[in-house]
Amino acid sequence: MGLEEHSDWKRKKLGLRWGIFMLGLVIMSFGIALMITADLGSAPWDVLHIGLTLQLGLTIGTWSIIMGFVIIGVTTLLTKEWPQVGAFVNMVLVGVFIDIFLFVLSTPSSFIGKLIMLVSGIIIIGYGIGLYIAPKCGAGPRDSLMLAITEKTKLKVQWVRSAMEIVVLTTGWLLGGPVFIGTLIFCFGIGSVVGITLPQCQRLVDRLIERGVNNEDINKGTLRVNHHDGISKEIR
Repeated sequence: MGLEEHSDWKRKKLGLRWGIFMLGLVIMSFGIALMITADLGSAPWDVLHIGLTLQLGLTIGTWSIIMGFVIIGVTTLLTKEWPQVGAFVNMVLVGVFIDIFLFVLSTPSSFIGKLIMLVSGIIIIGYGIGLYIAPKCGAGPRDSLMLAITEKTKLKVQWVRSAMEIVVLTTGWLLGGPVFIGTLIFCFGIGSVVGITLPQCQRLVDRLIERGVNNEDINKGTLRVNHHDGISKEIR
């Protein structure tokens, strides 16, 4: 493979990674919107965003973006370096798509319908998280802050994350954000969900990247009469 061909292959691989990353953000945003629309309590950060919306106006997605900027600013002060581009993309896309999905979704009339929407939202959030983490395009603003605080304080990640969630949840609740059964289900269940979805998504992304590499190698090689069958030993 020549230098130009290798450069072209790297661009395609990078494009595939970023495409999967952004798809993951859209899916995660859809899950967040489902959980909010279910009206049975939201995740801690969304409790804060909803509380800010109730008190100060603007949309939930807009507050998600604003808080993202604040968090990136604090992280930058702590680490003395700019977060990865993925943190900015995460912040903007999630906020925009949350508002879009909230605009088209409606709350079910029955409790069972709300519960199904809530649980579906949490599962979808898990797959969205898995898909946006797997390509390794950069952590989101909140995860970046968690890692920065962990580095500065030398505390365990789980303690830092728990403290952040408690502070955010309490603040959101004081502002009038919705804390209910869905909040508890999310807090105690999202870790287990991501524990299942992240390895699945990682295997899927690795397989897609590997397939792209193999296809690239095949396309660059000399044409053989048995290329068409797709399963020959020469291709494998």
